[in-house]
Amino acid sequence: MQDAQISLGLLIEEGERILKVAEVEDPRREAQLLIAAALQKTMSEIFMMDKNTLIDPVLIRQFFARRAKREPFAYIVKEQGFWSLDLAVSPATLIPRADTETLIEVLLKLLPDRQKLYNFLDLGTGTGCLLLSALSEYPNAFGIGVDKIEAAALLASRNAKYCQLEKRAAFMTGNWADGLQGSFDVILSNPPYIRKKELLELMPEVKEYEPMSALDGGEDGLDAYRYICNQAVDLLSNQGILVLELGIKQDEEVSDIALSRGLYVVQKQQDLNDCTRALVLSRQTL
Repeated sequence: MQDAQISLGLLIEEGERILKVAEVEDPRREAQLLIAAALQKTMSEIFMMDKNTLIDPVLIRQFFARRAKREPFAYIVKEQGFWSLDLAVSPATLIPRADTETLIEVLLKLLPDRQKLYNFLDLGTGTGCLLLSALSEYPNAFGIGVDKIEAAALLASRNAKYCQLEKRAAFMTGNWADGLQGSFDVILSNPPYIRKKELLELMPEVKEYEPMSALDGGEDGLDAYRYICNQAVDLLSNQGILVLELGIKQDEEVSDIALSRGLYVVQKQQDLNDCTRALVLSRQTL
């Protein structure tokens, strides 16, 4: 038996109650966002609708139930905005975060010539968010994205096609840069940097749904940085830069790792919360 139609106002209240019990932050807004996604409308359109409008609640209630189990909103709606792009997401990849946009901000600051022909490499590409955002800003650049999860590399490839960047982006499965040769002007990476003992302290949306391989940075959270810095020395062009995302208060430790591998700190960039989020390294002082 199909659910009877219900008014928009009552549906918002129902969703708010369900999500409040589940301890979802800002449950009313989340309910409205889920309704908007299910109806394929914008939030502005939802706000403008008459609250007495009758709606088929079946899909919306499915969305409420999934979010009440603390499934991430982005996985429910299967997309996430990043920089200027809308990207498909899946449980094979981390959901792109606004903090990661800091890497694109510092890249644009250090490489102001948008027309130059650059070679990019994105290690641990996930959805492809970093590489595709960079390519969207540098129309003559080409890039390679690598992820050890095949489903992630395939998703990134689909995102490239959706963003009409497939002619300048290639994605492959691999363990960081193992086996890669060539010279890259920019290497981008948002590696796993959570300390192993801290994984269980993460919020349910993260620890129960997002891939642990993209979060687990080892005992001290720095395993991936050691590996990437080792490889970057041989892959960076003479004036090339390595742009890394950092966890909270990791800038000094990662800087020490880089220096021990023959890389120099070029710049540090803070995110919107004034945390050092991006570290830029090079084979020489620029």
